[in-house]
Amino acid sequence: MRIVIQRVTQASVTINHKVKGEIGMGLLLLAGFTAEDTEEDLKWIAHKVVQLRIFSDAEDKMNLSVQDVQGDLLVISQFTLFANTKKGNRPSYINAAPPALAIPLYERFVKLLEEAMGKKVQTGEFGADMKVSLLNDGPVTITMDSKNRE
Repeated sequence: MRIVIQRVTQASVTINHKVKGEIGMGLLLLAGFTAEDTEEDLKWIAHKVVQLRIFSDAEDKMNLSVQDVQGDLLVISQFTLFANTKKGNRPSYINAAPPALAIPLYERFVKLLEEAMGKKVQTGEFGADMKVSLLNDGPVTITMDSKNRE
């Protein structure tokens, strides 16, 4: 599993000119999955996301988590995080999980985040043509891969 975490002051996702999900201060998560991803991968990333200390404290040091600041989460499925660009100019997505595998992984990941946060997590719609809008705060953008836990 790969994830791009963006600290935002606001973010939203629109599908067919209708807002599907939106948040104020919090994290926008772009999540991609492979066929090899396990429950352990999902739990590890979910735990890291909600505990990641990337919000400023009273001394303006990144010392607080999204939970600490009572922020929100918006999760967008993003198979293109597994683009392979080694050959040619057209990316290959063979490493991304097919929808039959990716959808349950995505839904389980959202559920794990909701359990950890103790509140509803906003989402896009798997496979839809989505328009994502955000105001990156900082900017703070972090990537994680569950297969590279350094």
